[in-house]
Amino acid sequence: MLGASGFLGNALYKELYRYYNTYGTYHSGKIYSDNKHYLKFDLVNDDVYELLRQVQPSVIISALRGPFTDQLEAHELMVGYAQETGCRIIFLSSANVFDAFSNYPSYENDKTLSQSIYGKLKIRVETLLMRHLPEEQYAIVRLPMVFGVGSPRIQALKNELLLGDAIEVFPHLVMNTTTDAKLRQQIHYIINRKLSGIFHLGSTDLIHHKEFIHELVIMLDLNRKPIYKNVFTSNTDRYLAVLPRDNRLPKHLQITNETVVESSKKYI
Repeated sequence: MLGASGFLGNALYKELYRYYNTYGTYHSGKIYSDNKHYLKFDLVNDDVYELLRQVQPSVIISALRGPFTDQLEAHELMVGYAQETGCRIIFLSSANVFDAFSNYPSYENDKTLSQSIYGKLKIRVETLLMRHLPEEQYAIVRLPMVFGVGSPRIQALKNELLLGDAIEVFPHLVMNTTTDAKLRQQIHYIINRKLSGIFHLGSTDLIHHKEFIHELVIMLDLNRKPIYKNVFTSNTDRYLAVLPRDNRLPKHLQITNETVVESSKKYI
């Protein structure tokens, strides 16, 4: 697990370590240093290939963060290791690989095109995997906005409410969402069933960003009147949503926006 000290990486580590011999990387933090299954790794200065040779994984999950150039180089080395050993790579990608499109939600085999630096990085890594590995050796997991208990987005929203700060909302943005709790179940299933290809792991329904944030505010119930700052990036509805069509997971592994909102109850 590369990036196991981050929000999503840590959630996945906690899901998988009970069932598999799981190792994770961290960049800093004494909390991880006493855990022999957490390995210190500096994306900029350390060699991911040597790390992989040391651990000898059968599955690599990449939730790396850091400088984009170093991320790309690390994934090139991962692909080289996978070519030599036959191990599988699960790459956490993003709905932003479609952020240049705005008129409709996106499905697994739609063409990718991004205007953002972040989205372009994700596309480059996806292309690297698809060009140099057979499909059975990779799973590209495209994620929408991720919420859930203890998520950075819920924490930021709570802080804005308590401080009386303006909350940025995008009234014309149509999106879908998910939680870290649902993602960990989905990744576990993909690993266990040895699934491969491209997966869109967003909620099965769509919602406007402003409506979704307002529902979260109501659910948090902090007795604070929200101040919204409306941000308009277009004159009409703009979609940034990843929906499954070709690689649907079983119904118990699907989620709705309503369930994502309800999960914030546990945070209070």
